Amino acid sequence: MIRLSALDQSPIAEGSTAVEALAQTTRLAKELDKLGYHRFWVSEHHFSSSLAGSSPEVLIAHLAAHTKHLRVGSGGVMLPHYSAYKVAENFRVLEGLHPNRIDLGVGRAPGGMPLATRALQEGKAPGLDQYPDLLDDLIGYLHDELDPRHPFAGLRATPYIETAPEVWLLGSSSESARLAAERGASFAFAHFINGEGGEAAMSWYRRRFRPSLLGDAPQSIVAVFVICADTDEEASEVASSLDLTLLLLEKGGAAQGVPSVETARQYPYTEFDRQRVLANRNRMIVGNPAQVKARILEMSEAYETTEFMIVTITHDFEAKLRSYRLLAEAFSGQEN
Repeated sequence: MIRLSALDQSPIAEGSTAVEALAQTTRLAKELDKLGYHRFWVSEHHFSSSLAGSSPEVLIAHLAAHTKHLRVGSGGVMLPHYSAYKVAENFRVLEGLHPNRIDLGVGRAPGGMPLATRALQEGKAPGLDQYPDLLDDLIGYLHDELDPRHPFAGLRATPYIETAPEVWLLGSSSESARLAAERGASFAFAHFINGEGGEAAMSWYRRRFRPSLLGDAPQSIVAVFVICADTDEEASEVASSLDLTLLLLEKGGAAQGVPSVETARQYPYTEFDRQRVLANRNRMIVGNPAQVKARILEMSEAYETTEFMIVTITHDFEAKLRSYRLLAEAFSGQEN
């Protein structure tokens, strides 16, 4: 039984605007709510001309108010930038507004260039890895279980509510798996960022999981790029926009929005570029519905997980919607 979820980064298409990208994220959430997807997460990126989602908390509130069934969450909040107490209060408010529908996914990546990181962390001591401690503080505030030896012992995050958001640790390495296992948190592996080593990281997480107030058993997701179309040839053509986007990022720059298929077709690829495009396809599932379904089932066995968070980036929004619809149809007959 495969459960389908989605991560949307509010990508800005070449020739489009951030306002349009945010409107498309809202439309996508509404459509996936109707199609039976389980979760819809939004990301955090700063100082970006190609991704509009810089404040997941604000976007989550909007999306949850415009959907009925989806669990809505962050994929994720970049915790080292912030006060764990403030993050806990943000998500308690969201949980109070939409009980049992909010996910708090957290990560340690900067989510932007160094200049943005310095601005976000202004006043903090540089160079210190506070992430493990911030995680413990966040969990303590969300569940009123702050260590009695903590400097802020007795402090509670408000509002006082009966339920708590699900906490997910996000990562693309074995270190993130270790932190999740030690804290009994759910774990989402970003295969779309790192196409190597995910199976081993997930296996380590399951074997070393320690039950806690966050969960009695390991719970996992694999996030992967997917482009699905009616034919293999059409899917590959649509995916060329994402191919070029990733290539330009690797080369130290970023496209001014997700390039069109025509832009990708005209780009002067070197032989090395073509090899990088092929290598990056390891992070993607591209094909017709039967091919995509078969590959997801293969990954389900390899990762020993049943939930997939689909990341679909296209220049044409209708192609994106079509991809998600075809995927839902491919797995119809199941309960998602």
